[in-house]
Amino acid sequence: MFVSPIAERSEATILHADLDSFYAAVEQRDDPALRGRPVVVGAGVVLAASYEAKAYGVRTPMNGRLARRLCPQAIVVPPRFEAYAAASKAVFAVFRDVTPLVEGISIDEAFLDVGGLRRLAGEPAEIAAVLRARVRDEVGLPITVGVARSKFLAKVASAVAKPDGLLVVPPAGELDFLHPLPVERLWGVGPVTSQRLRDRGIRTIGDLARTGERPLAALLGRGAGRHLYALSLAHDPRRVEAGRRRRSIGAQRALRRGPRSDAELEVMIAGIVDRLGKRLRDAGWVTRTVVLRLRFDDFRRITRSRTLRESTDDTTAVLEAARGLLASAAPLIRARGLTLIGLSLTNLDREGAIQLELPFTERAGRSVDAALDAVRDRYGPAAVTRGALLGRDQGPSPPILPD
Repeated sequence: MFVSPIAERSEATILHADLDSFYAAVEQRDDPALRGRPVVVGAGVVLAASYEAKAYGVRTPMNGRLARRLCPQAIVVPPRFEAYAAASKAVFAVFRDVTPLVEGISIDEAFLDVGGLRRLAGEPAEIAAVLRARVRDEVGLPITVGVARSKFLAKVASAVAKPDGLLVVPPAGELDFLHPLPVERLWGVGPVTSQRLRDRGIRTIGDLARTGERPLAALLGRGAGRHLYALSLAHDPRRVEAGRRRRSIGAQRALRRGPRSDAELEVMIAGIVDRLGKRLRDAGWVTRTVVLRLRFDDFRRITRSRTLRESTDDTTAVLEAARGLLASAAPLIRARGLTLIGLSLTNLDREGAIQLELPFTERAGRSVDAALDAVRDRYGPAAVTRGALLGRDQGPSPPILPD
């Protein structure tokens, strides 16, 4: 694994490259009739919206009906995940041609460290400009790049520079850039934390920095207070890590508002577990902890987790844990409604971590999983499925970074 030099760097050499409205941009690239027009990807739930649609307030993961109400002239297109995966692969090829130090965050964004390329390719700002031009010319997509001394500042810079922009934050001007921004720009400030801060009159990052670490710790907890205070002073020593080992894998499904029966939720969780189980085995991993993530109609979120007795890649074992977590949350789902259901598998290890003498039932389960994986690899993911999933929409399967 390559890593960039650890530092409070003296120069802005980290790039955060982020494709603009990725799915919608691919649709506009591939269909000239869509260019300059409001495009929404996904009918039931908005998976992506072009900037023309965002101007009307359309956002992800908004209900499709609300999106069409906000923007009646929107052109709604179905997702084409194979096209998005191919575009992502082409963009990352450009990234890695620029520098070997590329840390993918998702299929449409990455950190790059270009600190050692000055003699070969010029100043970081020049490299960023060339990178944007190459992605535009070779892949046909707009991309925004932020340049700074740290990953945090580079990501904030790219968010501020969107769409289709380039912003360099010089070391001497970091706090001048950062402090006027709203507190929501800080990693770790979601709706709940934002409201707590604003209730105390803390609206900008500068306000937060002037509050001090101790008062923030009293308000938010020691860890969150220390973390946000450090970011407010532009302190972020994390390195760009190429080939970084995943700590978890996950999948989720956004839902329209409305009542959900236990049977519907059972089908959804089974479909998610099937996808994640195959990803585990394809990557040669085993998992120890299953995490259920839910978002309710009021946008509150909860997580529930269960740690298994042994690490496994057995779909049945993971599904049993997921069903138990879902059952424990059923009263909250019935009371609050549900707009997102997701599952993460954490405490990942390599397959060799499985004990050699498996119980008979787990050995049998792994044999069945392997046989099903082989059929799906050869004939496609829909070639064989659970009986409970037949004829049911399992939701989209967005492309992901390689495991």
